[in-house]
Amino acid sequence: MPESLRHTLLSIRDLLATVGPFVLLALALLVPAYYVLDPTPPKRVVLATGAEQGAYHEFGKRYQAILKTYGIQVELRITQGAAENLALLRDASSGVQIAFVQGGADEAPLGADADEGGPALVSLGSLFFEPVWLFYREDAAQRLLKSDTLSHLPQLAGWKLNIGGPGSGTPNLMKKLLDANRIDPAQITLLEEQQTPAVMALLGAESDALVFASAPESLMVQMLLQTPGIKLFDFAQADAYSRRFPFMSPVTLPSGVVDLAGNLPAQDVRLVAPTATLVAREGTHPALIQLFVQAAQQVHGGAGWFQRKGDFPTALNTERPLAKEAQRYFQSGVPLLQRYLPFWLANLVDRMWPVLVTIVAVLLPLSRMLPPLYEFRIRSRVFRWYQQLREIEGAVGDKPSAQLMDDLDALEAKVGQVTVPLAYTDELYALRSYIALVRTRLLAGAGAQT
Repeated sequence: MPESLRHTLLSIRDLLATVGPFVLLALALLVPAYYVLDPTPPKRVVLATGAEQGAYHEFGKRYQAILKTYGIQVELRITQGAAENLALLRDASSGVQIAFVQGGADEAPLGADADEGGPALVSLGSLFFEPVWLFYREDAAQRLLKSDTLSHLPQLAGWKLNIGGPGSGTPNLMKKLLDANRIDPAQITLLEEQQTPAVMALLGAESDALVFASAPESLMVQMLLQTPGIKLFDFAQADAYSRRFPFMSPVTLPSGVVDLAGNLPAQDVRLVAPTATLVAREGTHPALIQLFVQAAQQVHGGAGWFQRKGDFPTALNTERPLAKEAQRYFQSGVPLLQRYLPFWLANLVDRMWPVLVTIVAVLLPLSRMLPPLYEFRIRSRVFRWYQQLREIEGAVGDKPSAQLMDDLDALEAKVGQVTVPLAYTDELYALRSYIALVRTRLLAGAGAQT
C-alpha cells in the first residue's frame, strides 16, 4: 500500500473513532423520535366516495391520480352515499379513513352532536355546493295541482316522491326539509330507490318527482335538466332555508348556464345547497390530510355553475371541527418548504424540526469536545512511548549498556511504525530526537567504560 494512502486511511480511522460515539448518540436520540412522530405518511389510504356514476366517485378518481404522483395509493370505496360514508368512518373495522360527506346527511336532529359516543371526526374543509335537485313531471303537477309549476314543498302532499336509497345522504336531508315544513310523511308516498332506478322510474311515470343532492357535474343532473317534460323545483324560500339550516347556502342556477344556445334554463332557478366536505377520522396521518387538502385545491378550486374561482375549498360550513393541518393550509397555504423541496423531504423536516432542534441543542455543547478528543487520540500515539524511553534512560548505569541499547533499538523500531497526520509530525520527530539523545548518552557511557 502506498505510504500516502496508508496515512490517509489511518487519519480517517482516527476521525471515525473520535466522531463515532457522537454520531451513535445522535442516532440514539433521533431514531426513537422518528418512530414516535412517524413523519412518513402511509402508502395506502381508503377514500369512501359514492355511487359509481355519481359526482363523488368522479372526484375520487381525480384525487387518486393526484396522490399517485406522491407515491400514495388511494383505494376508492364505492358506497350508496354520504350516510353510508359516515357509518364507515365510524366503524374502525371498515378501513375507511377519509370520505366525502354531504351537509345534513346525519340522522341526528339539527344542533345535536352526531359524533357523540363514536370516534371523533374532523373536517378537511368544504369542497363544493351540492344543490338539492328536485325534479318533477309537468304532467304530474297538472294532474295533482292543476298547474304546471310546483312552488312550495307542502304542495307535495299526495305525490310519489323518490328521496334516494338507503346509505345516501339525501333521505335524511329531505326528511329534515319536510319536517321544517310540518309535512306529515304519511301524506307523501316516499320511495327510496337508488339514483339510476329512481331516474328511470321518473321518466317512466312510475313516480311523480325525485330529489337528490349532487354537484352539477353529475351525469344524471345534466340529463334531467335537458329532458322535455321534466321541470326543476324553484326554491322560492331559499334564503329562509339557509337561515334555518346552517349547513345550507342559497345558490342560483343562472339562466342559460346549461345550454346557452337553447337558453336552458329559461330563467334563473333558486336552489338550496348543502356543502360537500372531506371528513377524516381524528388521528389520520397529518401528511395525508395535508396532501388531500392540497389536492382539493386542484380539484375544486376552479369556477363552476355555483362558485367563482377560488371560492373552494374553504373552512366555512364544515359542521365538524377543522383538522389542524387543514386549518394551517387555509391560513398559510402550501407550507414554505414544500415550495422548494420534494414533498417527502419537506414533510420530514416539517414534522421532525422540533426534535432536530432539541437534539442539536443537546449535541452542540458535546461537539466542542471532539477536537480535543481527536488531538488527544493522535498525541497519545506518540506520548505513550515516552514512558519506555524514560525507563531506558533511568536504567543507564544500573543495567548493561548492551541490554539498554537493544531495548532502545526495539523502541526505535516500534516508533518507526507510528504514523500521525502531518499537523502532528513535529511531536513524532521530537520523540525520535529524544531517542537519538538517549542513544548518544548510552554510547558515551559505553566509551567511558572501555
